[in-house]
Amino acid sequence: MPEFFSDPATLYTIAAVLLMGLGVAGAVLPVLPGSPLILGGMLLLAWQNDFERVGWIGLTIQLLLVAASQLIDYVAGAAGAKMIGASRQAIYGALIGSLIGIFFGLPGLLLGPFLGALLGELLAHPDLLRAGKVGVASWLGFIVGSLLKLVIALLMLVVFAIDWWLI
Repeated sequence: MPEFFSDPATLYTIAAVLLMGLGVAGAVLPVLPGSPLILGGMLLLAWQNDFERVGWIGLTIQLLLVAASQLIDYVAGAAGAKMIGASRQAIYGALIGSLIGIFFGLPGLLLGPFLGALLGELLAHPDLLRAGKVGVASWLGFIVGSLLKLVIALLMLVVFAIDWWLI
């Protein structure tokens, strides 16, 4: 094992960067808690440096961004479907479709929420046109939510970098 791995500071830094990288991926992958992972990496780096470079103001901003991201995570997909009167089955279907879609790469991520909401709505109301509208609305909510979460994840990194190097 290389000697630089024996330094705890190096190991903490590597772990923090990995957590933040997983967090950015989690901004668009529903199975990973994106913003909490990013925050965990930031806390590890701040702790490693005795909170000298990152203080309570920066970490408070990070906590607010995590809260906003989590709120978007819970609201975005369902909001699109609810706006057009989707059934509870359609909303659960969109969530299940999102989770299953992860295993099928990018096509699964894009089609999973749509197909899940479509099938869920068909179970509740056997009207293909209505189910199609619910599926599209759910899919749009998922896409908009994912983009917003990605923006927040990147904003978290920018705020942290400013706090780390400039303040």
